[in-house]
Formats: sequence, C-alpha cells, structure tokens
Amino acid sequence: MNTFKSSVEIKGLAREHMFGKYGTAIGASVIVSIITTFMTLFFTMFLNLSTVIGVILNYLISFVISVLSGLFLSGQSYLYLKISCGRPVTVNDIFYGFKLFPDKALFIQLYRSVWFYLGMLPMTIFSFLMLSYPQNAVLTLLYYLSYILYGVIWVMISLVYSQVFFLLHDFPNYSARELLSMSRKLMKGNKGRLFYLVAGFTPLLLLGTLSCGIAFFWLIPYINAACSEFFLDLIQNRQHIQKVSEN
Repeated sequence: MNTFKSSVEIKGLAREHMFGKYGTAIGASVIVSIITTFMTLFFTMFLNLSTVIGVILNYLISFVISVLSGLFLSGQSYLYLKISCGRPVTVNDIFYGFKLFPDKALFIQLYRSVWFYLGMLPMTIFSFLMLSYPQNAVLTLLYYLSYILYGVIWVMISLVYSQVFFLLHDFPNYSARELLSMSRKLMKGNKGRLFYLVAGFTPLLLLGTLSCGIAFFWLIPYINAACSEFFLDLIQNRQHIQKVSEN
C-alpha cells in the first residue's frame, strides 16, 4: 500500500530543509539566470524577428539553449537533493551536471525540448503571421488555440518527465532512455499529486508579483525544494519503485 505524504507535509519538509540554505540556492539560481540570459541575448540581439529567417533562427537558437540548459537542470536537481537529504551545499553544485554524465543530461533535455518546441511551433507560426495580418480574426483565434495547446503539452511533458533529473543522480548507471521511461512509470497515478503540489504555490506566486518579482528569489527555491521532497517521497515506497524498475 502506498503511503504518500500530503502536500502540506511535503511543503513543511521543504521549509525545514531549506532553513539556512536559501542564500546558496538563490545564488545558484541567479548565476544560471545570468548565464542563460546572456547566451540568449548574445545570439538573438541582432536577429530581425519581423522576417522569416529571423524567426527561424531565433526558434533554433532558443531550442539549442533549451537543450544546453539540461546541464544546469541536472545540477539543480543534485543541489536540491542534497538539501533534502540534509547535506551541506555550495553554489558550485549547480555545475555538477557538467561532471556527472553530461551526455545523459543533454539527451534527456533534448528529448523534452523536442516535445516542448513541437508544441510551440504552431503558436510561433501564427504569431508571425499576425504581424502581417493583425486584424485577421481567424489568425487571432488560431493563435490563442495554439497557445492553449502548447500550455497543455508543456504541463503534461513537465509532469511526466519531472523526476528524470532526480533519477539521474539516484540511478546514475541507468541509460538516458531508461531514466525517461522510469520517470514516465513513476508518474503514473502521481501526476495529479505533483500538479496539486505546484498549483498550491499559485497564491504565493501572485503575491510575489506585488514585490516586483523580488520575492521570487526565495519562492522559486522553496518550490524546487518541495519538488525534491516529492521525489524522495515517491522512492521511499520501495515496493512501488521496485515494480517501476522491473517493468
């Protein structure tokens, strides 16, 4: 029988384990944000997004940066797993993804990014067409429908493969394909639990906007810590994890 923790219990553990660790987590997040923002601006600042070539190049550059972000996502998972396990952490932990099987991290993120960007493609096309035909009601309707479609795809892929980078550090001998498969199986019957957990932060996120985003420096690490606690809660049921591994 599965005895999963409630969202309240998971958030409580996240707050407990994050005590005294916010400075490190915030520093790591800021470093990653600066690096990714600089990369994006450096490669896209001279693109003309009013042309087809400019839109295509921007789309491709964004895709490549998304894939490369897998290295940081791996490091982020490593950092928060250490926090959840009560181990000391440093800002350098965010770069651990460059050391531990970077090829797997890149493959995993490539797989996820393909789904994300395929879902984004219709929205990108209709957005570009609306620049030439801004008053076209059909294009406007199609754009908003494609926006909703992308949102659904983004949420589903994010939930299904939410555990894959945590699994990479817990099961480093598994191949990238096995880790993706394991995340899919782990999340069967648990997608609603994770969605409910993350959605529970919505009021705090809305309040955070009132601080001009400053509160997000503390809120995002709190959410990441809760996701790490969620993962540990999943694998604590040894019978459940064994069934997933064997199938």
